[in-house]
Amino acid sequence: MRKGKIKVQTKNIFPIIKKFLYSDHEIFLRELVSNATDATQKLKTLASMGDFKGEMGDINIDIKLDAEAKTLTISDKGIGMTAEEVEKYINQIAFSSAEEWIDKVKASGEQNSIIGHFGLGFYSSFMVAKKVEIHTLSWQEGAQAVKWECDGNPEFELSDIDKKERGTDIILHIADDSLEFLEESKILGLLKKYCKFLPVPIVFGKETEYKTEKDEKGEDKQVPYEKTRIINNTKPTWTLKPADLKDEDYKNFYKELYPMTFDDPLFNIHLNVDYPFTLTGILYFPKVKQNLEVQRDKIQLFSNQVFVTDSVEGIVPDFLTLLHGVLDSPDIPLNVSRSFLQSDGNVKKISGHITKKVADKLEEIFKTNREDFEKKWDDIKIFIQYGMISDEKFKERAQKFCLLKNVDGKYFTFDEYNNHIKTNQTDKDKKVVHIYASSKDEQHSFVDSAKERGYDVLLMDTPIDSHFINMMESTLENTSFVRVDADVAEKLIKTEDELPSKLSDDQKNKLKEVIEKQLVDKSYNVVFENMSETDQPMLITQPEFMRRMKDMSAMGGGMGYMGGFPDSYNLVVNANHGLVGKVIDEKDEETQGRLVSQLIDLALLSKNLLKGEKLTSFIKRSVELI
Repeated sequence: MRKGKIKVQTKNIFPIIKKFLYSDHEIFLRELVSNATDATQKLKTLASMGDFKGEMGDINIDIKLDAEAKTLTISDKGIGMTAEEVEKYINQIAFSSAEEWIDKVKASGEQNSIIGHFGLGFYSSFMVAKKVEIHTLSWQEGAQAVKWECDGNPEFELSDIDKKERGTDIILHIADDSLEFLEESKILGLLKKYCKFLPVPIVFGKETEYKTEKDEKGEDKQVPYEKTRIINNTKPTWTLKPADLKDEDYKNFYKELYPMTFDDPLFNIHLNVDYPFTLTGILYFPKVKQNLEVQRDKIQLFSNQVFVTDSVEGIVPDFLTLLHGVLDSPDIPLNVSRSFLQSDGNVKKISGHITKKVADKLEEIFKTNREDFEKKWDDIKIFIQYGMISDEKFKERAQKFCLLKNVDGKYFTFDEYNNHIKTNQTDKDKKVVHIYASSKDEQHSFVDSAKERGYDVLLMDTPIDSHFINMMESTLENTSFVRVDADVAEKLIKTEDELPSKLSDDQKNKLKEVIEKQLVDKSYNVVFENMSETDQPMLITQPEFMRRMKDMSAMGGGMGYMGGFPDSYNLVVNANHGLVGKVIDEKDEETQGRLVSQLIDLALLSKNLLKGEKLTSFIKRSVELI
């Protein structure tokens, strides 16, 4: 037996590990199982090169709990270590100025980066263990098995032991403040989180399954039996060749990733890059629902099939966090903070590559099967819009396949739609005006009036359309957008021509006084317009600029001061409608007031603004007038 001190530059590294990594202490299991996987993979490599000529045998990694002894053991049958290798890899943690660096880490708040920085994966075990033992036998012929043990101080003991099986056992004597790591459910959860796609089978206890047998009457019955529980899929779909996979394989893997998701993905992208960086993975396009935040944290980031994180904001462009799936790259550091990843050169290259591949896929589908693309459009529209708003490079590509849909369910590219409406919807300033509705039902009367004049009306009903419209107005030349209820139909597209008014200014002023007297809500601005006799006698409109600012504020558009801004509405009076003339001619003030109230309520009703007591009064008055 030999005793010695672990060579570190600080007096004692173990309290540092325990203290600074405590917020992420569960990763010890990931580190130890990853080390066991590496040792097994190295043995496979030696065998393939002809250096190892023995029998590989069972190469499973075994995880065992002993609650009574308070131990957790991770065993592999990989290359093992000699005494000299234990000295080199375990005892010589040779780094200088560690305490100075720890102080910097402490000040920056990035304590989770310590493991990756110094390669201290094995020593993360001391976050949960009061004593650690290593029992190991090298693959090399004639090697002597050794045991290393340490109780959390720099002192260690290294001695020869009688171990027959090649490989390494790490035995953790769990500390009293970490006894949750002796619970089977806890360990199983961590293994499934961090290790479910590692390339070496990981065995943890037994699980009950059922098989069909015949009973005494010859009838089938389900008989339980215990089976070794392998917790991981050693060949996940993203590691296979796309040429060897069918659509069903991709869908099945999606269900493996998200067992609680019932919708199939719309389509997927299989990434496979080996230069200038290594990247594999599968990204799925889900049906994007209205709530963007619900969609996030669905991409799982791996490094050599070891789980890193499912919080990839800042690592990939923000809009891509709406996708689901897996990214795997050994060029993404395993144990670093998100802020480090965001500034890492390889990560930025990977991020840019993914954006390009997503744009390539969307453009390919659009070009090869536009009909199918249009069928999927309502489910991917918000994703593409968000991408165009937030990522300039994606916007440049997406202008080729981004679609506009009108209220009749027809789809157009930007150029197609411009050609479709420019003859009839160009205003006096030579701008092509895109008229849109945010709800076909709620704005039906306005849509109908616009269509009667030969205008085409787009349907723009996503939560981010206010931002998207602003982006398009700044991108497309001589283009403006106006919601169908922002003004009367004649004024949606401003021309030099204007209908004459049947009312004099004096009549308008007198009628305005009567209307304002009957208005319950005094915030409405009463205005007169010279409209067609067939248009409504009164309309409620909402000015485009103020409504759009309010919508953007609700979506977090950086206009916080608009958050409490009241809705701004105009009560538009049709100066040429026969009923308006009848109101002016009415001599009885009470009857005149009732007629005005009825016209106001009809306008409110068409805008879905008449509710509760006001709606009840309107119904009663309607019956009386009839």
